[in-house]
Amino acid sequence: MTSSFTRRSLLSLVGVAGVGFVAAACSSDGPKGSGASSSAAGGSSAAAGSSAAPGSGSTAGSSSAGSSDTATAKALTPAQVPLAGGVTVTVTGAGLAAVRGVTVGGVPARDVKATATKVTFTAPHQAMYTAGDADVALFADAIAPVPSANQSSDGNGSAANDGQSGATQSDAAATTAPAPALPAASAALATTTLAYATLTAVDRQLEYAMRHWKDYNLAEYGTMNPIGGDCANYVNQTLIARGWKQRDDWYNRSGGAAHSATWTYCPTMDPWLDANAATFGLTRRSLDERDKVKVGDIVFFDWNHNDSPDHTTIVSEVFTEPDGTIRIKSASHNQDGPYRDLDEMITVQHPGGTAWFHTFDA
Repeated sequence: MTSSFTRRSLLSLVGVAGVGFVAAACSSDGPKGSGASSSAAGGSSAAAGSSAAPGSGSTAGSSSAGSSDTATAKALTPAQVPLAGGVTVTVTGAGLAAVRGVTVGGVPARDVKATATKVTFTAPHQAMYTAGDADVALFADAIAPVPSANQSSDGNGSAANDGQSGATQSDAAATTAPAPALPAASAALATTTLAYATLTAVDRQLEYAMRHWKDYNLAEYGTMNPIGGDCANYVNQTLIARGWKQRDDWYNRSGGAAHSATWTYCPTMDPWLDANAATFGLTRRSLDERDKVKVGDIVFFDWNHNDSPDHTTIVSEVFTEPDGTIRIKSASHNQDGPYRDLDEMITVQHPGGTAWFHTFDA
């Protein structure tokens, strides 16, 4: 497959318990990956709005007491949003006309609009797709969203490098400065609290993906690293979390002791998804169709253009740059990481590689 997509220069390098009779995808010929990165997922490790106690509803801003323009956040709706975000949140209060930027759990929000009594914004996804309360901080300065930073880990014995020898993503040297730090919580005009909850199938899928990108679910599914790589095993586990059911032609049983090729082997899994696309509501898309890709969709990679996939991941973030460039981040085993950048994988890690998608129709 040859992609016609031309991308601008990359901004940064972010970042079996029982062995069956089928070789797993992601060859283990490559060198062992590097240790855990110090980068934090979610775009920034800075916490915003920490003055609001969980469940408190609102906190007065930093303006002096008694001032007529003191910003206050009195109510927030909806009080609960999906882990994947994407819904419009409204904060009502007073003195809010100066608000230009919003962070939720330390992650900048998009589409911020303000009047004297109301601020609206689009909730970002929860940084690691984990349910719980998040501080909402309202700032006088605009805050540009940033893509989530990857981490890396060797996990439970992942010695593969996506089926190809060479430098791992975390071994490569970064070429750009890190994203600017978020403003201090003390600079917030007002704060309030928003709750993230597991509300949708995609939420369940990504919650599982983030829980087990490094901490393998060995008891239930084992690891396929001893027979070639665990990438397909991991992706299929997230599909079970999304709501799929194991079948006679697609399964992992007895902690990985029994498994189908469609579950563990990329070159078999990919055509199986094509054959069952109508059943699962999937559409195969080329690399040029990344504008149709959503969180939870499936990615396959071909490192050497032999029309046989070498690796698979699950989309964990779709980030649009100010110039309109769409960046796809995904979670995977071999290498183990929550937010791996697609374009870096096919240009830096595996030059000349390509990718395609199986996207969910709904």
